[in-house]
Amino acid sequence: MPIPTEPLPLFPPGFLWGAAASAFQTEGAADAEGKGPSGWDAFAAAGRIKDGADAARGTGFHDRYREDVALLAGLGADVFRFSVAWPRVIPGGSGPVNTRGLDFYDRLVDELCARGVTPAPTLYHWDTPLPLDEAGGWLRRDTAERFAEYAAAVTARLADRVPMWMTVNEPAEVTLLGYALGEHAPGRRLLFDALPAAHHQLLAHGLAVQALRAAGATSVGLAVSHSPVWTAGDTDEDRFAAELYDTLTNRLFADPLLTGAYPDENIAALMPGSVADDLAVIAQPLDFYGVNYYHPMLVGAPDGDALDGFGGVAMPAELPFGLREIATAERTDFGWPVVPDGLRDVLVSLKDRYGDRLPPVVVTENGCSYDGLDDRRRIAFLDAHLRSLHEAVTEGVDVRGYVAWSLTDNIEWAEGTSQRFGLVHVDYDTLERTPKASYRWYRDTIAAQKGRGWR
Repeated sequence: MPIPTEPLPLFPPGFLWGAAASAFQTEGAADAEGKGPSGWDAFAAAGRIKDGADAARGTGFHDRYREDVALLAGLGADVFRFSVAWPRVIPGGSGPVNTRGLDFYDRLVDELCARGVTPAPTLYHWDTPLPLDEAGGWLRRDTAERFAEYAAAVTARLADRVPMWMTVNEPAEVTLLGYALGEHAPGRRLLFDALPAAHHQLLAHGLAVQALRAAGATSVGLAVSHSPVWTAGDTDEDRFAAELYDTLTNRLFADPLLTGAYPDENIAALMPGSVADDLAVIAQPLDFYGVNYYHPMLVGAPDGDALDGFGGVAMPAELPFGLREIATAERTDFGWPVVPDGLRDVLVSLKDRYGDRLPPVVVTENGCSYDGLDDRRRIAFLDAHLRSLHEAVTEGVDVRGYVAWSLTDNIEWAEGTSQRFGLVHVDYDTLERTPKASYRWYRDTIAAQKGRGWR
């Protein structure tokens, strides 16, 4: 994909530019300051990270956060999306708050504010405290209630300096990969019996919004993954499979959040507890809706072949849909198809489907895995996706910001260090940081968008 020579079109004044990270993928210091283990720590200890990467070390962000904040300031970033590690704050998932763990996030927030970067924490980016995982995790309503207590503890400490909050990240991936397919922590393989995990994450979100509002938070949202779902064939079976897949991966979460109802009465009937009462909590008003976009999905009737549709994750043949390979010459090092126009499709579809119920949108994740310091393919990827994003803005979607995934290379979950999403290279032997060509390109792009010209 060639890099266009013409500058990007200008985004609206006040548009936010940022980069992202998550606690498990970067912090390290797994035993520091009284932190407890997470389900992902146990998953890694069981040898489930493919390249044997040392997740307990991460990228050393816990000890080198000032260096990474300086890199953010060097970008000219408005916002840093990071996550708070639940087991660092409440090691057992319930019970006493670990004030030493909260002290770390105090220092991080202060450093960001001092460097002019808005802190935008996500309360849950997949690292459930291990005792809760072992008791059933998101299959249990109790986990949502414990999450609300944790949210209250974090906001009580940080809300005076943090204007922008996200409750949960990508509940679809947690449900599908962690509970339905067993490829991520906690490694359950329940297929459709995983649906209660979706409901309880949504409930946890709603309860956390209430806790955030009580602490005075004025900008609250979450980060939800969305992909265009394309139908692979012309048969009724293909169309049914694609519609079902779209419902399970897109509408299963957006509909309750934005309309207060599940997209299908049959799905609602499979959810636990008093669903109607829970939906009233889930559908708390949002100040923004975070969209994570990577690539579309091509879906048809099951054909007996389990296609690797998630980068290292095979879809079981017994599911009522099958994934097909999207024909494109451009693929990331993860094997994901590069389809920039899919970002516009996602955003316009959300606007068309939800209308006035859709809050202002922030693209909370978008990025790609490429190796090398002279990562021109990443530059081309980001450039093309930002042009697609701008098209969505011109078509009337109220987009308020763009957050690149990710600031630095990190532990890419079950793939370990084998996939490099960072604008900044990390040497995993020394943890030395080296800005890539894409970092410099993004820095210059932000400067141009803010009217400072090219550096």
